[in-house]
Amino acid sequence: MQGNPDESEGGRGCSRATGPRYPVSMSSARAHMLADALASTRPLFDRFLDGFDEHNRTRQAPGMPNHAVWNLGHCALTMWRVRTVIGGVDVLPSGYLIRGAGAGAGPDRFDTETISFGSLPADDPGRYPTLARARVIFASAHDALVRAVRELDDASVERTIPYGMNRVPVPVRDMVMRMIFHNGTHAGQLTDLRRALGMPSVIR
Repeated sequence: MQGNPDESEGGRGCSRATGPRYPVSMSSARAHMLADALASTRPLFDRFLDGFDEHNRTRQAPGMPNHAVWNLGHCALTMWRVRTVIGGVDVLPSGYLIRGAGAGAGPDRFDTETISFGSLPADDPGRYPTLARARVIFASAHDALVRAVRELDDASVERTIPYGMNRVPVPVRDMVMRMIFHNGTHAGQLTDLRRALGMPSVIR
């Protein structure tokens, strides 16, 4: 590799002695590690969507109501809400999500009331966007949160914010870790759903 691997503080070079170097004037190394960990959840989540298509995207199994497209939308909504809390601006991207009444929002957007915590997933494709669009919405929410986390400085990483229905004070770093765990939890739901539907394992 050409150039000095131990670049200035404004670069992202790597020294064998010190490891990765991040732009400390703008964000912290801890923020970058959290962002990298969160970024790793997307390809891991995506692999469990293999075999789902526009015909079975809302298929459910006994005792497993959370179908594939619901999981995508629910995780996207949760990540957008955390992005909102971190950024301090309560704006959902209207091209992806609308605050509806639970009847659905067409093939291109999620109605938040169909995918929020406590919602009742239904095997009704008309209430949800297409699988292809749902994957775009999930990816957009994921990437937006990763970018927001990566830009945090040390003080922002440690900042405590009231979060959730009970407005419990939670440090931002812990909120990010919860999102990593949350994505993993719903990947696990997809695993159980795949098994119940007789789909092949993706771990082989």
